[in-house]
Amino acid sequence: MPFFTNPFRRDNYRTFPGVVIPLAQGHRPSLAPAEKGGDPAKDEDKLAKVGSEENGTASLPETSTLTIEALRTEVEHDLASSGHDSAYDRKSKVINRAIQDIGMGRYQWELFALCGFGWVADNLWLQGVALTLTQVSAEFGVSESHVRFTTCALFLGLCIGASFWGIMSDVVGRRLAFNSTLFLCGVFGVAVGGSPTWIGVCAMCSCLGLGVGGNLPVDGALFLEFLPFASGNMLTMLSVWWPVGQLISSLLAWAYIPNFSCSTDLPSCHTTSGVPCCRKEDNMGWRYLTYTLGSLTFSMFICRFFLFHLFESPKFLLSRGRQEEAVSAVHGIAYKNKTKTWLTNEILNEIGGHPEEVPNQALSYTEIVKRTLSKFSGERIGPLFATKKLGLTTILLWFCWATIGMGYPLFNAFLPQYLANSGGGSATPTNIVYRNYAITSIVGLPGSILACWTVDIKYIGRKGTMAISTMLTGVILFCFTISTDSNSQLVCSSLEAFFQNIMYGVLYAYTPEVFPAPNRGTGTGIASFFNRLCGLFAPIVAIYGSNANPNAPVYASGGLILAAFVAMCLLPIETRGKQSL
Repeated sequence: MPFFTNPFRRDNYRTFPGVVIPLAQGHRPSLAPAEKGGDPAKDEDKLAKVGSEENGTASLPETSTLTIEALRTEVEHDLASSGHDSAYDRKSKVINRAIQDIGMGRYQWELFALCGFGWVADNLWLQGVALTLTQVSAEFGVSESHVRFTTCALFLGLCIGASFWGIMSDVVGRRLAFNSTLFLCGVFGVAVGGSPTWIGVCAMCSCLGLGVGGNLPVDGALFLEFLPFASGNMLTMLSVWWPVGQLISSLLAWAYIPNFSCSTDLPSCHTTSGVPCCRKEDNMGWRYLTYTLGSLTFSMFICRFFLFHLFESPKFLLSRGRQEEAVSAVHGIAYKNKTKTWLTNEILNEIGGHPEEVPNQALSYTEIVKRTLSKFSGERIGPLFATKKLGLTTILLWFCWATIGMGYPLFNAFLPQYLANSGGGSATPTNIVYRNYAITSIVGLPGSILACWTVDIKYIGRKGTMAISTMLTGVILFCFTISTDSNSQLVCSSLEAFFQNIMYGVLYAYTPEVFPAPNRGTGTGIASFFNRLCGLFAPIVAIYGSNANPNAPVYASGGLILAAFVAMCLLPIETRGKQSL
């Protein structure tokens, strides 16, 4: 295989020799044998429940040999709960089953790393913009409170980008959206550093947000469609990439800003009038930071575009009536994984109907958009409240995502400013500020790793880990405001980052586990919407709240996080050791 691949190559009608096997040699998902302590009756029940509307089919425990009849039964079983029954839906279920039988392999692991770039870029720029605010304020003469509108501009782009790319990936294809988001991040990230005015910085941050906002929904949906596991647990593991973005930003900021910036210790740099006290040529540190972050993001795009050949989503190809390309993509995955697949055009036609017998198998753009938006229709939201327990869980989880969505940026998006203003009457030296921020990022990194262990501890589980870490995060935020000593604030910010990463890691795992599979996309999608929407208002609260008391945004952040803790304590469902619904 050549080092550089051709990203413009289409996969239609491409053959992969030796990957197709007879259907009878296809296998079913296996569970641990009964002689190892398993209960055969329970194992059969679990096997019957394996499945997800997003990326799998429900596997019925009939025989060990796969036949057309057994495959058709599985498809009918899934369609009964999906709400859609067309040639596209039937063939889509067959392809899901084929990918599940191929199993996890090299293709999925490489895609895991490349999708992880999207998670890295998300926090890379959330923290990167926060790290520039003090120097932007000094150079352009914007007051320390109003410069926070820069973050507001970024969040505006994030909200628009998440909605836009989520829909466009269904219209133009996952492949184009997957590459375009990081391309926009890289281009506009570099452009931020070249902006001649503060308004220009805000405009470029909004455009940057259009790309950053699309990373998580596009990358998550794409990765999910290629996953062989019905539970989608690997999707949750993508969140471990998120704190890596903060670490990279903080280390680069520590290297650039203290060494290539003008002094912000002058009295005029800390007045509410926002008098400029820096010239551009004396204040290049924040520009060097954005240039570097933009270049790193563009390098991620190059890795995606040239070093990895992404097969277009088979589901998207099916929706456009390109069935042979969809089959070829599945064959390509099997070939990359050095395994076999039973999927052929003939089997798809047998289950979903022949093109000449079922005309107009391609979905129109209007139908694609309607299907995407139908995830948020009353028919899809209603089942999330089917029982009292599930309805209470849904409301509490959405509340947690909303409060954390505002509480997180109220502190983290302006942490460099808080650290700079510590020390009582005098400002903390710039090199100490960025050193402390880098230490905070390093200490916080193991939190996600620890969460992977604690969630499976008996009597603690998901709920216990999530609630304890959230409570500690909220308490530490209040402790941060007690002392103005930079060392004390360093201890508090480091501990806050550590427990915060545990909180987020478990929340990402718990949310999709607790929702029923047919409505999982709706439940998690609305939770993400509330998270981004409340994040958009966080800078506004910080701007006007700090006028009365500089610590008011931190108080608000701690209060919101503790409110989420109370909601987590009331969650009635624990998912540790249980099969997803």
